[in-house]
Amino acid sequence: MLRTALRNVLAHKARLIMTVLAVCLGVAFISGSLVFADSTTAAYRASMARDYAGIAVTVDPKYPVGAASDERTSVLDDALAARLAAVPGVAAARPAVDGSVTLAAKDGSPMRAGNAMGRLAAGYVPGPDGKDSRYPLTAGRAPRDGGEVALDRGTAEAGGYALGDTVSLAVDGPVLKLRLVGTVSTADTRVTSGGTLAVFDKATAQQLFAAPGRYTGIDLSARPGTDRFDLARRIGALLPADRAEATTATAKADQQSVFIGTKTRSYSRLPLLFAVVSLFIGSFLIINTFTMLITRRTREIALLRAIGATRRQVVRSVLAEAALVGLAASVIGFGLGLGVASALPGLLGTGEDLLPSGPLVIGPAPVAASLAVGVGVTVLAAWLPSRRAARIAPVEAMRTAEQPPSTTLSRIRGAIGAAVVLLGAGLLLSLGGAKDASDENLRTAMFGCGVLVTGLIVLAPLLAGPVVRLIGRATGRFGGVAGGLARDNALRDPRRTAATAVALMISTALVTGLAVIEHSSSRALDSQAAAGLSADYVIGTRNTTSTVDAAAVRRIAAVPGVRTASAVADSSVSVGAGAGQVSGVDPKSVEAVMKLRFTSGSAKDLGPGRIAVSATFARENRIGTGDRVRAAIGPGAGEDRDRSYTVVGVYQDNPTAQDVLADRGEVQQHGYVRDSVQRVLVSGSAGLGGQLRAAVDNSPLLKVQSRAQLVREQAGVAGGLITLVFGLLAIGVVISALGMVNTLAMSVAERTREIGVLRAIGMDRAGVRSMIRLESLTVAAYGTLLGLAGGLFGAWKVSGLANGAIPQYSFSLPWGTLALVVLLSLGVGVAAAALPARRAASLTPMHAVAEA
Repeated sequence: MLRTALRNVLAHKARLIMTVLAVCLGVAFISGSLVFADSTTAAYRASMARDYAGIAVTVDPKYPVGAASDERTSVLDDALAARLAAVPGVAAARPAVDGSVTLAAKDGSPMRAGNAMGRLAAGYVPGPDGKDSRYPLTAGRAPRDGGEVALDRGTAEAGGYALGDTVSLAVDGPVLKLRLVGTVSTADTRVTSGGTLAVFDKATAQQLFAAPGRYTGIDLSARPGTDRFDLARRIGALLPADRAEATTATAKADQQSVFIGTKTRSYSRLPLLFAVVSLFIGSFLIINTFTMLITRRTREIALLRAIGATRRQVVRSVLAEAALVGLAASVIGFGLGLGVASALPGLLGTGEDLLPSGPLVIGPAPVAASLAVGVGVTVLAAWLPSRRAARIAPVEAMRTAEQPPSTTLSRIRGAIGAAVVLLGAGLLLSLGGAKDASDENLRTAMFGCGVLVTGLIVLAPLLAGPVVRLIGRATGRFGGVAGGLARDNALRDPRRTAATAVALMISTALVTGLAVIEHSSSRALDSQAAAGLSADYVIGTRNTTSTVDAAAVRRIAAVPGVRTASAVADSSVSVGAGAGQVSGVDPKSVEAVMKLRFTSGSAKDLGPGRIAVSATFARENRIGTGDRVRAAIGPGAGEDRDRSYTVVGVYQDNPTAQDVLADRGEVQQHGYVRDSVQRVLVSGSAGLGGQLRAAVDNSPLLKVQSRAQLVREQAGVAGGLITLVFGLLAIGVVISALGMVNTLAMSVAERTREIGVLRAIGMDRAGVRSMIRLESLTVAAYGTLLGLAGGLFGAWKVSGLANGAIPQYSFSLPWGTLALVVLLSLGVGVAAAALPARRAASLTPMHAVAEA
């Protein structure tokens, strides 16, 4: 039977090639994402290994719990470095002073400011040879005083800087303008993956990032034969336990590896999602292909049974064919997956978060996964057709017509399908009273959507009759005789029509649901941002540990046309087990720059010891107006941070106000940086953007945004779904097109004699082509209608979960996107019919009779 299977594969290779392509897509995404994850992890780790080359132990400062940044004074100095260098087993001690700095490009634009972990700064600490081995010079010289700086070579090129240029940068507060005197190279993965590096002279770096004469770390190398863990223990014994700690370089690398593994896993999720979708949709193409092949080979299988083949042998023969097809798809798909892995770094990396470069790493896991998935999915999908083949009796060889499906089986299928659809719809309808998107509600929503789609798949053959007749009215009216024949052909085998349309139905349902949710969320975030902000401009830092210096605040207030400039101090806050963000405001001016809608209390009651909370924060922490709570503002906890506050108001959720409103002076006292502010909300006349940027000296540390720009940024949070939507649409379109081409090609082959008769009684080639195209269009329209219905219903019920988090949320249809989905889906039907229609039209009456 193995030889029979191989002969059948070779005999029907043209028809099986569509199945191979469908499986290839899934295998390519799976193997590509796995190779990409392995390669990216290897590149990160290789870069880290170079960072720690020659280092045995690192010594880092420890700071008091909850200490603000201006309270953090390192105890690492030259004297301690000399003591550690004298410890037996230590070959050398190399002190370092590192920090963070935000650079502006030569044109004034911030450089990769969103890459929080990659805005690096360091002091040039020369060794006995007068050079710092961490930062080899590639051009110019090392900086010598506070007016000079060196940049990483890649940073200088990206910023458009040349030696002698003036570099604008900000550490925290005022903008510094330094002369570029040299470029260096580095193997630090945070720089090579898209970060920036600025190098200062030692004294300037200590002043900026530590304290005069202090360091942020000391790296120790070991003599040959020295045990690193024992050395770390002996070094630790010499350090003040509460102010410094010693760690082996191996432990440091392991800690970073955990982070790297987490980051690369998140990158591989999107390709894996595409793989799951493509394989799920492709499985219907496989089932349909093998079902039609077995239908065409009914006589052949019956003859095999007549000459002694058992049912088990027939099943094995069909599954062997599927395994051979899956094996071919796995090999081709793995090769395509290497291309996917090569393309992903450019697609997933951004200008602010580039991925490290390195060779592709091909391990055993991607190879095994490709074979297991490609062969496994194909064999599993072919199992049902193989069971049907096994039920063919020898007497079937005597029949000339295909037997219609059992009426009893159709009724059973209808009952099961209706029950499953009702179950899915019931689960989604049960979310009608949900107030938030809790994990339990999300699980119910996802499970309900899955059950609903499964029910539609089961019901699809039974729904094909009435829906196709409805669509057929349009094709019959505009297509004439060809349109009527196209409708009848689609109704001839509802199971085949449904199986062909299901792939398009699934992709359309996914895309429709996600597009509606994305559109509704974007509109809600637009409304929320607009509803929460009265100010015309927002000037802010990119995180709570950076500041707007006091002089800049005064300059902003002095800009002509500015009516109100209200400074806001941002920090973190914890109330019991809950945590959130607090905005420190001036109670007198806050309502001039924020649109606060209090459900109880008022902003005028804010002051020392008095706070207001958002509705969500109040609900999650079970607090209300008039309650007294214990809360900690700023980093850490401890008795000195945990204070008693009175809740004086509850306001509707507001992204500008964040979770908690408090008196600005109190937040400044306990924030990350003492007496600092992180935002300035400005009310004034239009067209002040340039003057405000000039007022903050065009600092790369700060963002100056108009109200409209801020609203667009808030709405952009949901915009990432667009990529997912159209990615899923592309996969569904491709696989659906393959399925339709396959089905129509086999249908034309089955109806060769019928087409010949039509040609003999007067239908011309154009009529035959129109008939095949309209049949394909009918099937595509059927799948699109089912997908739209399922996707819209699911999105309607699931989107209600957002009402608790975004009060402005309302169900809204993206008419443009939905129209594009419909046009693309119908276009697939027309395009898929091109080759089968051409072949059908090429049949002459005599040729058709002879071939049949």
